Amino acid sequence: MTVAILPLSLEAVTYEAQGQRLIDSLSLVFGAGPRSVILGPNGAGKSLLLRLCHGLLRPTSGRIAWACPGTGAEVRRHQAMAFQRPVLLRRSTLANVTYALALRGVARRHRRELALAALERAGLAELAQRPARVLSGGEQQRLALARAWVQEPQVLFLDEPTANLDPGATRRIEALVDGFHQNGTKIVMTTHDLGQARRLADEVLFLHRGKLVERAAAETFFDRPRSREAAAFLNGDLLW
Repeated sequence: MTVAILPLSLEAVTYEAQGQRLIDSLSLVFGAGPRSVILGPNGAGKSLLLRLCHGLLRPTSGRIAWACPGTGAEVRRHQAMAFQRPVLLRRSTLANVTYALALRGVARRHRRELALAALERAGLAELAQRPARVLSGGEQQRLALARAWVQEPQVLFLDEPTANLDPGATRRIEALVDGFHQNGTKIVMTTHDLGQARRLADEVLFLHRGKLVERAAAETFFDRPRSREAAAFLNGDLLW
């Protein structure tokens, strides 16, 4: 039986590096369901927050806890993360996905079929034998999402998944992200693209200087931001 790992709770989480406080006593809960989009100016702590949630970094103080009472390995098995610059193996496109299935413990006889189905979903089936590292930026990001898809994650963290991609590539990534959401995966993502945030967000979390300044339903945030900082950000003003 699959154990639910959500909600994810952060309690007074602080992260410091080189004497600077980059995440400042942040408390919040991510529950299943709505797509959570994290916005904020450069240096606000958006990517750091994802890495803390995903377990790549440990907080300096505070507590991060999943609902799942099992081991860290059990939690990791049910979540995935795609980075702005995808981390790919020096293998074929297909092998990048079959390797993820191997890590999940899927029997070898089933891996190729499942991997090809994931590549088909990502529009990469014809590139299955091509070395992953010669794919275009958009293709590499779709491969990262195909690899995440076969893991059947309960939570998917996305850090600027369409940064530096053209509009066509961006639309394809957004369609894949929406597919995860429709399949029941919790989406937590960062973006600098306000248009993308409007298209994908159900709720917005606005960070500034490592603090959670505002959290609201997307429509409310974009139409009636409550904080001065969020209003300035949406207006294109510089925040210091």
